[in-house]
Amino acid sequence: QVQLVESGGGLVQTGGSVRLSCAASGRTFISSSMAWFRQAPGKEREFMAGIRWSGDARYYGKSVKGRFTISRDNAANTVALQMNNLQPDDTAVYYCAARDGTRAVVLDPAQYDYWGQGTQVTVSS
Repeated sequence: QVQLVESGGGLVQTGGSVRLSCAASGRTFISSSMAWFRQAPGKEREFMAGIRWSGDARYYGKSVKGRFTISRDNAANTVALQMNNLQPDDTAVYYCAARDGTRAVVLDPAQYDYWGQGTQVTVSS
């Protein structure tokens, strides 16, 4: 079992930066691939970034590649998402997700086993 708690959301101006953090509890974090998704009102949950359980591979959605960076600290059981050059279209609830059992990062949210409660990021124009 993995429990996830996101933090770091808030209100930011266009062009600004936000760093999201996800704290994980549970012994399986080290073997879990982690990802960040977001969901805007009326839209489907969208893959933003993922990092393999081993930390040796990172993946990004097309809309955020070059602006967002995912990282993990297995010693601290945390995964972070650094978001730069934010735009109004980035406004959404951001979720941390875990896929355990040393499985790969995938884009389909249905393939993830554990989810955080989400944190709101609002980008003002």
